[in-house]
Amino acid sequence: MNNEVHAIDALSYEQRKFPPSAEFKANAIVSDQSLYLEGERDLEAYWARHARELVSWAQPFTKTLEWDLPYAEWFSDGTLNVSYNCLDRHVLAGRGDKVAFYWEGEPGDSRVITYAQLLDEVQRFANVLKSLGIKKGDRVNIYLPMIPEAAVAMLACARIGAAHSVVFGGFSSQSLSDRINDAEAKLLITADGGWRRGEVFPLKSQADEALKSTKTIEHVVVVKRGNNEVAMTPGRDVWYHEAMAKADAICEAEPMEAEHLLFLLYTSGTTGKPKGIMHTTAGYLTHVTTTFKYAFDHKPETDIFWCTADVGWVTGHSYIVYGPLANCATQIMYEGVPNFPANDRIWQIIEK
Repeated sequence: MNNEVHAIDALSYEQRKFPPSAEFKANAIVSDQSLYLEGERDLEAYWARHARELVSWAQPFTKTLEWDLPYAEWFSDGTLNVSYNCLDRHVLAGRGDKVAFYWEGEPGDSRVITYAQLLDEVQRFANVLKSLGIKKGDRVNIYLPMIPEAAVAMLACARIGAAHSVVFGGFSSQSLSDRINDAEAKLLITADGGWRRGEVFPLKSQADEALKSTKTIEHVVVVKRGNNEVAMTPGRDVWYHEAMAKADAICEAEPMEAEHLLFLLYTSGTTGKPKGIMHTTAGYLTHVTTTFKYAFDHKPETDIFWCTADVGWVTGHSYIVYGPLANCATQIMYEGVPNFPANDRIWQIIEK
């Protein structure tokens, strides 16, 4: 018997190269090695330049990197607000009518949300969070489908300095309770359900089950995605739309220290207990704002961007919410999977 094991990379080779077209190269934001060489010459100066050019600061920084192994602090004496960078500054610059999201639900429903509308929604929900006792430094869990309210919740947390912990909507009640307990979250944001492959997955009932083994959650905000009947616990659970109707329209963005915790995001747990990775404000925002602009060659005047990830993963945080919005991008957000009800769903959405 042959017990020899062949790795896949020993059996499959790809030698083809696909260079960009001449037109693409001619119009690219970066068309040579100059950016790479700049970073190679002086890494700190490279990031300091981009932090000053691409990010708006309440208090400008004078320190770029303080490195004391294994700890690093970026821009530590500066203050800023991520929500302001993603929303307010674009509206103040006259781009409030620019589309932030073309949202497409799996059943075919759709919404168009401008930057001004998104800012309004975020300010109101930040006030909802405050009314429920959430303040700077608190942790908030988000357990939602791919709907605009997921981005609203994240940005509202950032606006008031509460750290969010997004849990992928496909995770079990046990996975949710583990993450709530580890983060010691005070509030959970979920929905009556969400669509995936033609079926509604029961987020609220999963959340209720998870909360049986948690002690820190004081309130649950429930978004009405469909018309699904769910159990609401009096005194704990509130409907998103009802709370938003009562919320004040203005909530100023609060300046945060550069190293203030922006969000916790847990590893998948495939190699052990999930680990909560801490992402802080200034370094993370500078990185995703810069990489989105250059890696995707983004041109806000003409491009419509679509990252098909889920906000439950770091790719969704970085290239659906924070990176694109900081660059005033117009993008698509899609609720379901890109091959349902047929393999051409992704092309149907692009054509639309």
